[in-house]
Amino acid sequence: MDAQVTETPEPPRFTGWAERPGRGPGPRRTPPDGRWRRRLVFGAVGVLLVGAGAGAALYAKLNGNIHTDSDVEAELRKWESERPPAGPPNAQNLLLIGSDSRTGGNSAYGRSSGQRSDTTMLLHLAADRRSATAVSIPRDLVVEVPHCKGADGRETGPQTTQFNSAFAYGGAACTIRTVEKLTRIRIDHYMIIDFVGFKRMVDAVGGVEVCLPRPVRDAEAHLDLPAGRQTLQGEAALGYVRARKSLGDGSDTERMERQQRFLGALVKKVQSNGVLLNPTRLYPVLDAATSSLTTDGGLASLRGLYELVRSTRGIPTGRVQFLTVPRREYRFDPNRDELVEPDADQLFGRLGRDLPVTVRPAPGGAERPVRSGGGAPGGGSPDDKPGPEPSPSAGSGPTFPGTTAERGICE
Repeated sequence: MDAQVTETPEPPRFTGWAERPGRGPGPRRTPPDGRWRRRLVFGAVGVLLVGAGAGAALYAKLNGNIHTDSDVEAELRKWESERPPAGPPNAQNLLLIGSDSRTGGNSAYGRSSGQRSDTTMLLHLAADRRSATAVSIPRDLVVEVPHCKGADGRETGPQTTQFNSAFAYGGAACTIRTVEKLTRIRIDHYMIIDFVGFKRMVDAVGGVEVCLPRPVRDAEAHLDLPAGRQTLQGEAALGYVRARKSLGDGSDTERMERQQRFLGALVKKVQSNGVLLNPTRLYPVLDAATSSLTTDGGLASLRGLYELVRSTRGIPTGRVQFLTVPRREYRFDPNRDELVEPDADQLFGRLGRDLPVTVRPAPGGAERPVRSGGGAPGGGSPDDKPGPEPSPSAGSGPTFPGTTAERGICE
């Protein structure tokens, strides 16, 4: 029998991916389900990493925008024994300071030999976060300013002078201690915002609607506005809240009321547009808010600011209140103000104990909104004057003239 010869098959030769089965020009072979799952997982992880990287970059940018001043906290610690005790748990008292510094991007608004507080508000957030009350402190209010350390290291002695001098003497620390001495309310946090920061905030929300009873032309305030209903963007909005001579009766009193109505309209727009719940709308607002902000260490992070804002977003606009501390013409100088007592003491006492404060619309006012129904602007007679404070019932507590974010400017 012939021997059977078995041929040994030649090993397959690697000819490249194109020549392997399933890799040629024909239809692709579907990978097993396990391989697809692995690819989906790796892809999802990649997307998450890219998203996290972008989110981290945005977070770092916003976080880096915020400035803090360690000297303020050091100065406050030095005078701790003189400061009021902490208020009720979870209630918060913030001091909001609008600086009229002319340095950096603010130099377009003129020159100044130093810094001053153009606007100061004490903002009280109720412990249950059902109300927020902002009290304007007039810049010309005569107060007792304590010992303060200036930026040059020099100390100023205690003196009786106008309120906004405290910021010029010793910055935020001196202003905080002056407010605490005036109100006996401990300030938990502070924020300083300049002209540029204010403009960016207004632009970030798309402007704020105002109503003007007549045209306004004011070169000093950079204003040239027609009469009627209109939306003001950053530069015009800044001029609107800063103007003195061209709007209203030219008094600082009227200007404070205008600032309060404008901030109320700003709050209402932010809430009605869902900015706080929409990340794409929230980011430019946060970027604007933090870009020109100086605050204390407790708020000097995006997380700290976000937690503060998040705790307040449920407050209805009708309970976001604005008023000015009760004051009158100073007895020794008609160009200055002094507190009206016991009204001011009642107001500060209720805020310090976290008791409800109620505001009522102030009758009259030189800068009233335009209405479409005819008659006197704002309703009522042009000769309306603020009347005496009504006597409240024993259980209701006092009421103070002011406004709320619900009323806005054109309503």
